[in-house]
Amino acid sequence: MSKNEAMAEGAGEIEIEPVQAWSRLRARALLVDVREDDERAGGMPDRAIGLPCARIAELVELLAADRSREVMLICASGQRSLRAREQLIDLGLANVVSIRGGFQHWQAQGLPVAAGSLDADAADRYSRHLLLPEVGVAGQARLARARIALVGAGGLGSPVALYLAAAGIGTLTLIDNDTVERSNLQRQVVHVDARIGMAKTESARIGLSALNPTIRIETHETRIVSANVESLLQGHDLVIDGADNFPTRYLLDAASRRLRMPMVYGAVHRFTGQISVFDPRNADSPCYRCLFPHPPSAAEAPNCSEAGVLGVLPGIIGMLQANEAIKLVLGQGRTLSGRLLCFDALDASFRELSLARDPACPGCGDDAAFAGYDDIADFCAAQPRT
Repeated sequence: MSKNEAMAEGAGEIEIEPVQAWSRLRARALLVDVREDDERAGGMPDRAIGLPCARIAELVELLAADRSREVMLICASGQRSLRAREQLIDLGLANVVSIRGGFQHWQAQGLPVAAGSLDADAADRYSRHLLLPEVGVAGQARLARARIALVGAGGLGSPVALYLAAAGIGTLTLIDNDTVERSNLQRQVVHVDARIGMAKTESARIGLSALNPTIRIETHETRIVSANVESLLQGHDLVIDGADNFPTRYLLDAASRRLRMPMVYGAVHRFTGQISVFDPRNADSPCYRCLFPHPPSAAEAPNCSEAGVLGVLPGIIGMLQANEAIKLVLGQGRTLSGRLLCFDALDASFRELSLARDPACPGCGDDAAFAGYDDIADFCAAQPRT
């Protein structure tokens, strides 16, 4: 049955059976549990969003861009959902049905039940996520359970951190040993003038907590080195590279492979930026050393303080990194693993390059051997940078 056919089937109906509702979820119908927060705390229909009857009118605004989408309402026994249906019909939503027998009937028919539910704050805060079938309550719960390590709280790290905090990532670990300078503020948007001189990790924590006080933020005011890289990353689901130097990236690459942890890479230079995903869980995925077997010279890759950078560019690349991280957590979409996405700000154009795993790569190749993190640090130090 097509989506349009499924929606047409619901038009004019008043009540449907729970098994019919479960079937229509595949056609992008929206299932709304109208019970109170304390009622939903004991469980709710899988893939439902929670919105009490007192706030049911908010659905009109939430569905403003897709008013033809079918809405299925469920309560405890089927009475409140009928009244809520009448209210939505009066407000102009025509494709609304009530689920006969409510949650009691849903459970009796053995349909899937999600443990607990989002509280009122989360249901409101993430309401636009909850409307997406690819996210929904289950996906938002995955975001809340996720632990992400972000190395660098500067140009790339700022937009990454802001969007991951806004998305509801449960634990965000910030790793940076730098302090906020006035010259940072042109692009490092998580910091403000009043926090100049403060550790970037603490400044970012303050800004992120103001945006979303419900997430956990851990900070490490330290530099990634061979002695701490693995211990700092252990226990996380993925690491995001917001670093500004090659030795750190090579260490992150090695640790991510050792820990079988995806690494979301990003870099900017003047008016251009690039992003990719290196995922050692996938045998075909390249690694960072497939892209850069050896560190480029200082002349080939000067840092921002030497070459300059357009202020908005780290924001664009950082938001793309946050997008890849969220996709990895949700298990949705196609990541940039095996692809290098390049952006030219002056031309406002994107270019995608295929990035295959190199069988001869010194990092992930067929004959590659890990000789320790000190060996990687020594390798970077031995490369000419002039």
